[in-house]
Amino acid sequence: MSEPNSETTSEKNVTSTDWLDGAPLKVDGPLHRRMDHSFLQYASYVIRDRAIPNLADGLKPVQRRILWSLHEKDDGRLIKVATISGHCAQYHPHGEAAIGDALVVLTNKRYLIEGQGNYGNIYTGDPAAAPRYIECRLTELARNEIFNDELTEFIPSYDGRNQEPVTLPAKLPVLLMLGTEGIAVGMSCKILPHNFPELLEAQIAILKKQPFKCLPDFQTGGLMDAREYADGKGSIKVRARIKVKDESTLVIKEIPPTTTTDSLMGSIEDAARKGKLKVRSINDFTSEDVEIEIKIPQGVDAEQLVNALYAFTDCETTISSRIIVIKENRPVELTVSEVLHENTAKLVKDLKRELDLKEQKLQDELHSKTLVRIFVENRIYKQIEQSKTNEAVCAAVHEGFKPYRSEMFRDLIDADVEMLLGVRIRRISLFDINKHREEMDKVKAELDETRKHLKNVTKYAISHLEALLAKYGPLYPRLTKSSRYDEVEAREVAFKAFKVAYDRESGYVGYKVSGDEFKVDCTKFDKLLLVFKDGHYKVIELPEKLFIGPDVFHCAIPERDRVFTLAYTNREATYLKRFTFGGTILDKVYHCIPPKSKILFFEPDTPAGLYIKYKSAPYQKINQQTCNPTEVEVKGAKTRGRQISIKDVSSVNSKPPRGWDPEAPTTKLQFV
Repeated sequence: MSEPNSETTSEKNVTSTDWLDGAPLKVDGPLHRRMDHSFLQYASYVIRDRAIPNLADGLKPVQRRILWSLHEKDDGRLIKVATISGHCAQYHPHGEAAIGDALVVLTNKRYLIEGQGNYGNIYTGDPAAAPRYIECRLTELARNEIFNDELTEFIPSYDGRNQEPVTLPAKLPVLLMLGTEGIAVGMSCKILPHNFPELLEAQIAILKKQPFKCLPDFQTGGLMDAREYADGKGSIKVRARIKVKDESTLVIKEIPPTTTTDSLMGSIEDAARKGKLKVRSINDFTSEDVEIEIKIPQGVDAEQLVNALYAFTDCETTISSRIIVIKENRPVELTVSEVLHENTAKLVKDLKRELDLKEQKLQDELHSKTLVRIFVENRIYKQIEQSKTNEAVCAAVHEGFKPYRSEMFRDLIDADVEMLLGVRIRRISLFDINKHREEMDKVKAELDETRKHLKNVTKYAISHLEALLAKYGPLYPRLTKSSRYDEVEAREVAFKAFKVAYDRESGYVGYKVSGDEFKVDCTKFDKLLLVFKDGHYKVIELPEKLFIGPDVFHCAIPERDRVFTLAYTNREATYLKRFTFGGTILDKVYHCIPPKSKILFFEPDTPAGLYIKYKSAPYQKINQQTCNPTEVEVKGAKTRGRQISIKDVSSVNSKPPRGWDPEAPTTKLQFV
C-alpha cells in the first residue's frame, strides 16, 4: 500500500477555520489563490474601467466611448441615439441600454452633446424617449476642445477588432464641468459639477499664479451654503428657492440637486402627514421651469412655513463631495484645486504638442511649396522626358534640384520626388508666381506666429482660455447662488399640530385621547410633564395614548425655569414653597414633596394671594388666614418650603373657597 502524499494531505485538511496556538493558519491552496487573483482583477477592472473617471480627460470609459463614437460619425448633422449606441457597442461591452442612459445624462449636462427630442426632464424626473426617437451630435465646444486624432493614443477594444482611445486630449476641465459619481469595489466618488466660466477663470489665475476659488453649480439652481465645502473634501447645503407670492401662497421656483418635483412634493406631504408642518394644498405646475405652488392654511405665518419646509422636507439637502480619480492607472483622492492644477498643466502640455505638430506641418508645407516653385520655374520637369524607367526619373529629379539646394529647407527625399511627380500639367501651365509667393508669405507668417507661441506657451494658453471665456461665458451663467444662511432649528419652526388631552375617567393621556382636562397644543418634538397627587413627577415623550391613572394634578409641556406654587401637609405641619422643576431625565421619577405628605395646592406661576382654611378645633380662635406667596423665595423642586402652620389645614386656594366667611376673624399669615 502506497504512502499518501504528505503535502496533498495537509492541504486537504487545512480549512479557513483551522487555528493553531490561538492564531489562524495561513491558507494558500490553489482555490484560494485563484479567488484572490480573480477578485483583484475584478476590483481593478471596476475601479479603472467602469466607475471612476480618469483625471486625464475627466471621463468614465462609457462617456469616452460615446464621445469617440460621435466623433467618428460626426458630419455636422444629427444622428439617432440608437445608431450611436449600436456603434459604441463595439467599444463598450456592457450593452446598448447602458450606453443610451449614459448618453442621455451627458446630453442633459449641455456642454459636449447637443440633443434633439425628448431627453426627459431633470426637474420632474421624467425619463427620456426611446433611443430610436431622439437624436444628438457633438457641440462646437466638444469638436474643437476635446478631440485631436494626432495626439490620441489608442489601444485595442475588448474584442481586439477595433482601436479605441486610452484618453481623449481634452483641453477643458471636463471632470469638474460635468461632475460625476460612481461606486467601485471598496471606494466611491462623488464629484460635484462646477460653473464652466469660473473654471476657466480659475485656470487663468493658476497660469498667472494668482489665488482662486471654485464652488459647485447645479442645473437645478437653488441657494448654496458652501462654508464646509473644504475645496471638494467636505459638503455643501443646498436649498430650494421659495418665494412668498402673497399671504396665502408660497411658490418654489428652484429645487436642490438630487431631488425632483415629485420627490420634493412627497417629502412635503409626508411632513404634513406627520404633523411637522401645515399646508392647505400643494400643486405642481412645472414645465420648462419649476413651479410648485403651496397654499398656506389660515392662521399660519408664511415665513414660519418657509422655515419649516427647510427644516422638515427635501427643500434643504446636504451633499457630500469626494473627488477620487484614476491618475496614472491608480485611484487617488484630490481636491478641486489639485484637479485644476493638473488640468491646467495638461492643457499647457497639449497646446505645446499641438503647436509642435503645427510647426512641423507648416515647415513641410513651406518646403513643398518651395520645391514646386523650383520644379516649375526652372523647368526641371523637362529633364525627365527622356527617362524611361522610374529609377531614371527619380535620379533626373534629384540631379535637377542639386543647383538649387541653397533655396531648399532640407535635402530632397523620395517622398518629395513622388509629390513633385504628382503635379498636374494643368497646374504647371497655369502656375502664377506672384500668387505662389503670397501663399508662401502667408505660411511663413503663420510659422513665425507658431514659433512665437512656442517660446511662451503659458501666455498662449492664457489667450486660449480668455478666448473660450469670451465666447462661452455668457452662455453658461451661474445657476446656483452662493449664500450663507443660518441653521433652521427644527424645534423652533415646528407647528403645534397635536392637541394632547387627559381623560381622568379612563386614566389615558395623549393626542388621540378625547378628554376635557389639560388640553395642550404640542409639536412633534415636545415632551409632557406629569405631576401626580402623591407628589411624584416625570417627563415623558409625546404619547399617542398612554394610561397614567386618575391621580394627575398637572399635565403640560415642561418649562425649565417656570415657577410653580405648591402647598403640602404632613403629620407635623403644612408648608408652602415656590420652585422650578429645572432639568430632568426622560421617564425618570422625581418627587417634589417629602414621603407620606399630601398636596393641598398646586398651580403654575405665583398667585396674588392664597386663602387658607383650618379644620375646626376646640378653643381655636382663627379658622382662616390669607398669605402673600411672593414672600416665599424660589428654589428647586426638592426644597421643603416655608411653614404655614402646625394646625390641621383643610384647604388652600388662590380664590376664596366655598364656605369662606368674609366676616369671620382673618389674619394675614407671616412666614417665619
